[in-house]
This record gives sequence, C-alpha cells and structure tokens, in this order.
Amino acid sequence: MFTGIIESLGRITAISSEKENLHLTVRCDFTSELKIDQSVAHNGVCLTVVAISEDTYTVTAIKETLQKTTLSFLKTDTLVNLERAMKLGDRLDGHIVQGHVDQTAICKDIKKEAGSWVFTFQYDPSKNNITIEKGSVTVNGVSLTVVNSKEHEFSVAIIPYTYKHTNFHTLTPNSVVNLEFDVIGKYVARLQGVK
Repeated sequence: MFTGIIESLGRITAISSEKENLHLTVRCDFTSELKIDQSVAHNGVCLTVVAISEDTYTVTAIKETLQKTTLSFLKTDTLVNLERAMKLGDRLDGHIVQGHVDQTAICKDIKKEAGSWVFTFQYDPSKNNITIEKGSVTVNGVSLTVVNSKEHEFSVAIIPYTYKHTNFHTLTPNSVVNLEFDVIGKYVARLQGVK
C-alpha cells in the first residue's frame, strides 16, 4: 500500500527486454536503503526490486503491467515518480493507493495560474472508472484532489512544490500518464452494479 506522496524522483539508467518482460534500472537517492523483494511505486506502478548495484536498482514489469500502464514508453534518462510502500503506523498524508494502475490518460491541457498549474486529463470512459468533485485520484503515483470532474475528464491543481518535486514539470499536452482511481470509489461503484 502507498499514500501517493512522492518520496523522490528517479532516473531510468537502463532498460532491457527479456521475453515479454521489461527490466528497468533506476538511480535514486534512497537506493542504499532498499532490499531485494521490496515494493516501490514507479509513476504509480507497484514493482518489486529484483537487483541492487551501488546507486541503482532494477525492477521487472510483466506483459500485463506493460499493457495497462505507461512503463513501455519509458526511455533512458526519463524521470519517474518514486514512493516506497507505507509503513504501518505512519501518517496517511495522501490517500490509500494500491499501486495498481487502472488505466492511462492523456494530458489535454496545462494552464498556468497565479502560483499553481491546472492539468486536465482525458481517459477512456468505457472502463467505467469515475472521478468525483473533490475526490481523490492518483496521477503517475501522485495523490491529488479532483477538480472539474466530468464523465471522462478531470482536472487537478498542482502547487509549486509538487510541480518541482514530481515529474509533473516534464508533462506536456498529449503526454500519457497512469491513473489509479480511488479504491473506496471503485468498491462503491461495484456495489452499485457498475462494472
């Protein structure tokens, strides 16, 4: 489980394929604290650490993960949002995040406001995921509050700290991002018969 509060930015240093799997090697400032078999969210995707070497570590994404996320679009030198799994007893500063991406979305618009940015994302409504006004959503692993919720579109307001300390500053219109919708909302929707 995660909170959606990004701990660090990592840089992809190597990418290799093995059959249908993709191995990603990442450099970050907490590599020395990692252990093999530990979970780390990469742009919101929970992956297991399989190797550690000095200041880098490697994770593996399987075919299903690659089909449902943006991981297959990553290139060397790309910045990714990183979060280690939450510790039991810590504060839950974001919201409950599983690290299981529901679908991707396209950044449709970025507006610079006085002191913030408003990013608008559009997603495929056929997957029956929903947002609600002032509800929670995770974009590339970042826990955010929904504004301007529509059937297949929503916006989020990004403060300067989040803009600087996540990969939001690298996004442009037409960038593809990972979405994880609020887990409580998903259960409520299922109980209401929405599939």
